[in-house]
Amino acid sequence: MKFLKYSFAALMLGLLAMASLPLAVSAQGGPSPEAIAAAQAAFVTPEDIIRQKALDAAAGAYDDAIGGGSTPQDATSAASDAVLATYAPFVNGDFIYTSVLFLIGGILVFWMAAGFAMLEAGLVRGKNVTMQLLKNISLFSLAALFYYLIGYNLMYPLGDWAIEGYFSGLFPSVGVLEAAGIAAAAADDIGYAATGSDFFFQLMFCAATASIVSGCLAERIKLWPFLGFVIVLTAVIYPVQASWKWGGGFLDAMGFQDFAGSTIVHSVGGWAALSGALILGPRIGKYKDGKVIPMPGSNLALATLGTFILWMGWFGFNGGSQLAMGTIGDVADISRIFSNTNAAAAGGAIAALALTQIVYKKPDLTMVLNGALAGLVSITAEPLTPTLGAATLIGAVGGVIVVFAVPFLDKLKIDDVVGAIPVHLLAGIWGTLAVPLTNGDASFGTQIFAIIVVGAFVVITSTIVWMILKATMGLRVSEEAEISGLDASELGMEAYPEFSNG
Repeated sequence: MKFLKYSFAALMLGLLAMASLPLAVSAQGGPSPEAIAAAQAAFVTPEDIIRQKALDAAAGAYDDAIGGGSTPQDATSAASDAVLATYAPFVNGDFIYTSVLFLIGGILVFWMAAGFAMLEAGLVRGKNVTMQLLKNISLFSLAALFYYLIGYNLMYPLGDWAIEGYFSGLFPSVGVLEAAGIAAAAADDIGYAATGSDFFFQLMFCAATASIVSGCLAERIKLWPFLGFVIVLTAVIYPVQASWKWGGGFLDAMGFQDFAGSTIVHSVGGWAALSGALILGPRIGKYKDGKVIPMPGSNLALATLGTFILWMGWFGFNGGSQLAMGTIGDVADISRIFSNTNAAAAGGAIAALALTQIVYKKPDLTMVLNGALAGLVSITAEPLTPTLGAATLIGAVGGVIVVFAVPFLDKLKIDDVVGAIPVHLLAGIWGTLAVPLTNGDASFGTQIFAIIVVGAFVVITSTIVWMILKATMGLRVSEEAEISGLDASELGMEAYPEFSNG
């Protein structure tokens, strides 16, 4: 920003100098050679302004040091530091701008936690709303703690592998940030970004993975076993498989492409949710006499708000995953990612809107909301290389997947309260498979292999954890508690106390 400010100032000074010159006109009616020469001499470049600013700073620092009783040698050192400080924003621009990208992107992804909370609060019945809200703020807080304690260094071994390409050699160790007030020389990676900004950004992805599980298993799971699973998911399961790609592990070496996490984030949450749903079983009364009994959500306004919040947060999710903002090319790519992300969401929503009209003779708002989210998940694996048209079509396929997958899961008696499995797992698989359609560096064989490997790992580890929790703590609330609602039975408070039953 300082460079742009100084560039603009230089341009204005130059134009002002040219405008103030005498309008000496040659016989041909144009500026005289003298006027052109004077204008060129008066024009100030951005480099000139920065150089003069550095000289002024050096002279001021030298005078201040001498005036304070310093030796000429110390005063010269102070002048040198002043010059370096003046040039630092320009020399270290990549570090600064990328760090800002991570911080702003991380804030947007953090806001997705509110989106998940509102979406789930709207799609569960009124008697379970408070429990969903409690689960969402609790899971985010636990993710923040355990990603710091274990997950961050497990996910990013920085080349230090205990098992090469598979398991970090930095385990177990806590995340460590750079010291306060560092200079450029003390940065962990001056060519990249501040460690704190990277940790903050990556933490948000970890927490989002846990949020996916919450909605799927709503209305019948106990609070504490669920939070126990969140701890294992965010501390171990998610970071280990993410290290295989984003930590430079074996999937990365194979050429697997997953730009922002259709597989690494979304399908992982989907696989964990599916494993839990199969073990936990459906809600009481959901499937009766071969029929699917509708259990409408309590507040579609909240569900719609949650979807828009998630849509907004996704710009940080995908845009921040460019992982650089120090060049014109980076910024152009980020703008392209934003546009493609938006197009895919719109494509998913429109596809679900049209298809539910055709299939059910009436549009279904919940399908449209999940269609938009499925479009977002679908484009997450590769939001950079598609054209706007291709991004719209990729998202539209995600919307179609949702419309057909929701009733298919019901036929299998897999009770997914909010549609997390179609949106995050199935659309995540589709998005990962779609990458080679627009990115020549990806291959279908490698993409399929990675989907299978990550899926198998998450299903096996999640199932083990769920079964241990079931055997030790019990997963499911009592039938009486489920019927009366978890708000009253488990928490003793209700989201809508003016209504006795949700």
